[in-house]
Amino acid sequence: MDFNYIEALVTKCKNNDEVAKETLAAEFRPFIYNISKRTFIDGYSTPDIMQECYQSLFKSVSMYNLEKHRFVAYATNAIKNNMNDLIKRIKTRSSTEGSDALSLHDDVEKEFPSGEVSTEISLCEMCDYDDLKLALKDLNKDEIELIDFVFFRNYTVLDYAHLKNMCYSTAIVKKKNILKKIFNNISLYYRASNA
Repeated sequence: MDFNYIEALVTKCKNNDEVAKETLAAEFRPFIYNISKRTFIDGYSTPDIMQECYQSLFKSVSMYNLEKHRFVAYATNAIKNNMNDLIKRIKTRSSTEGSDALSLHDDVEKEFPSGEVSTEISLCEMCDYDDLKLALKDLNKDEIELIDFVFFRNYTVLDYAHLKNMCYSTAIVKKKNILKKIFNNISLYYRASNA
């Protein structure tokens, strides 16, 4: 990389030059592709990881002090640090998600639901539906919008992140927090009705 050329591109990027932004992204593409291929993050595909890297790159542009003249080092460190932080956050999440939550034992077939639906199960599902409706009423407008977008309209969290112009990992955390809030609300309703 020609460091002086990159510094000139960054200066143009800070002045909202779209062509310079595309050129800067193209200059960093080999580095980003390389780091994305070597990084495994549970729940993220290679394009997701690349998206996180590009977001780090452009965040670096916005925060960079032009007087330093060391943008390449600044941006590569920022991208690497973001990947490390993302890995740490995903690694420390609850063991109730992902492959850690799988139940592998001899009687695993018994845990699969049967094709028949009993009256008892049907009534329980109706109660669960009512509890869910009550829990959803406690959500604010933004939370309902995410739940509707992802669960009822069958879009992905990545689509939501693009729509709201937010970081993918932020959208994932937001979804996780909303689901915890719904779970807690349902638990409260359940305890109140059984008291």
